[in-house]
Amino acid sequence: MNQIWIITKRELRSFFDSLMAYVMIVLFLGFSGFFTWIFGSDIFLVGQASLQSFFGISFWSLFFFIPAITMGLLAEEQKSGTIELLVTKPVSNWQIIMGKFLAAFILIGITLALTIPYYFTVAGIGKIDHSAVLMGYLGLLFMSASYISIGLFASSLTTNQIVAFLVALFIGIFFHLIFGLVGSSSGGWFASLLGYLSLATHFESMARGVIDSKDILYFLSIIFAGLLGTELVQSRRNASN
Repeated sequence: MNQIWIITKRELRSFFDSLMAYVMIVLFLGFSGFFTWIFGSDIFLVGQASLQSFFGISFWSLFFFIPAITMGLLAEEQKSGTIELLVTKPVSNWQIIMGKFLAAFILIGITLALTIPYYFTVAGIGKIDHSAVLMGYLGLLFMSASYISIGLFASSLTTNQIVAFLVALFIGIFFHLIFGLVGSSSGGWFASLLGYLSLATHFESMARGVIDSKDILYFLSIIFAGLLGTELVQSRRNASN
């Protein structure tokens, strides 16, 4: 666990030293704040003390921001050769992957924590469903963890950050949109299967304030599959070197 935390701190320091963390935070807060409070289906237009507008825009914002965060976590290290130096130290592939995963997850957590004033502001406007807000934030964290694991897997496949970004988006768009769209236009067991595979289905359920073991299991399965795939790719790469 100590090795994982050392790698996590190293990656977090890298995020903030390269200004990526600041850019990510400012862009996310600006984008989500604009569409939550000013434009489109904003809180004032909806006329309810609810953060559903924020959760809706964050659902899409994080989908694009997370691949940008994860694209260089392994791809850049493999390109520069620093990953080879890292694996010569007394750390396993799994510890390296978990350290990088936690660093990206903590960065997302910090970003979302900075939006908590939205909650207090809305609560001051009218009666708010506190459980829906809590579950909405939890859903964003689970969604983010899922896409971080997918982003890490994409980053492990290449030494090119742009390719890693595009691969992560390509994989993610199936869970984010395509499974749901195809499922809604299909019928029978196939529609049920695609509906279950749709990340939007599980996120929207949590954003409404409903917590179901099926939703938790779904997110944990994606996270585990992404991290396991990353570990397998890294192990094969190390074995071939």
